[in-house]
Amino acid sequence: MSLLELKDVRIAYGSVEAVHGISLAVERGQIATILGANGAGKTTTLRAISGLIRPRSGSILLGDADISEIPAHEIVNRGVAHVPEGRRVFPTLTVEENLKLGAYKHRGHPDKVNSNMERVYKLFPRLLERRLQLAGTLSGGEQQMLAIGRGLMPDPDILLLDEPSLGLAPKLVQEIFRVVREINGQGVTILLVEQNARLALRMSNHAHVLETGRIVLSGPADELRRDPRVKKAYLGEK
Repeated sequence: MSLLELKDVRIAYGSVEAVHGISLAVERGQIATILGANGAGKTTTLRAISGLIRPRSGSILLGDADISEIPAHEIVNRGVAHVPEGRRVFPTLTVEENLKLGAYKHRGHPDKVNSNMERVYKLFPRLLERRLQLAGTLSGGEQQMLAIGRGLMPDPDILLLDEPSLGLAPKLVQEIFRVVREINGQGVTILLVEQNARLALRMSNHAHVLETGRIVLSGPADELRRDPRVKKAYLGEK
């Protein structure tokens, strides 16, 4: 059963249409990835799902409910969390303060906030070591850990991850994706936008290729990994 489904979604910035009627589904419990070059519409698609921008037309279904017209904070309350490209942590707040901001859904329930924070610290022990450190003084990898941890604080059913490996050393990339698999294993559905196509396809159940605002390929990730067009354009193979 699909947890998330986009049906003929069109998204525009002013008079310029960036996404041209895309349809895709993300099954509950799976990892799905969206591949595409810069400017293809990947980030725009995630922003529409999380309510940061409104589609011009079409529908975005979370379960049976259309969320395309409701406010972003209500979409979080319904189980969608978005970890944006570039981390976007609050640099003048501590690690712990950043995490607490991610838990505003549970405001008034300190026990729930604390238990979710313990979960994040178990996934990312380095954040526990730096919990009183200002987020702006963390390394890039630590900030990415914090951004993902903040996304887990509201107990999402689906986590939208936008370029989690961007700017990270290969060793840190492997660590981030190990944790992403662990989060998925805990029952959180993942929709991933990722520049490292080889790694994304290896860890995903399903994949979609977005080119200039249109989905040109969709299917099981293993099949797309063997597709000659994907191998040439995204995997550097002939």
